[in-house]
Amino acid sequence: MSERKELVTSRLVLARFVHEDAAFIVTLLNSPGWLKYIGDRHVHTPTDAVAYLDQGPMKSYRENGFGLLRVSLRENGQPIGMCGLLKRPDLDTPDIGFAFLPDFEGKGYASEAVAAVLEHARTEWHLPRLSAIVQANNTRSITLLKKFGFALERQIIYGPKQELLDLYRLGNSRSEN
Repeated sequence: MSERKELVTSRLVLARFVHEDAAFIVTLLNSPGWLKYIGDRHVHTPTDAVAYLDQGPMKSYRENGFGLLRVSLRENGQPIGMCGLLKRPDLDTPDIGFAFLPDFEGKGYASEAVAAVLEHARTEWHLPRLSAIVQANNTRSITLLKKFGFALERQIIYGPKQELLDLYRLGNSRSEN
């Protein structure tokens, strides 16, 4: 995805994060759903948010050509969430991630954003397989993943907190190394 290219849907614009998104990142990463299902990333100030963007999405754009994207309302540009692909060192395929502010959950925005990212993953990034990792009690995310054809492969122990997470796959299945 080129530096300026955006994914545009009927209601949304997905674009690469920039440092000016720092205030939004602080809000999103400290929202109840983020803290419950993703965890505290210790991003509490705009300076923390810039570091998060530099070491997360922006680093991924440089190294992988893809990453998490800011999701904004098409009608007014208001940022409402993020959706995109991550390349985690412990997974053999990129995985999709998404999170939205509470006021924008349950309105179909996540589904619309995921559809755009999956289409772009197929047509532009030519990724035949994707993963998703999710807590077993995150029923809304699991329902969304299943809607797009992701299937539970197995449970894994993942991350610094050694959490038990469900690993979902989309595409040809192959075991982790």
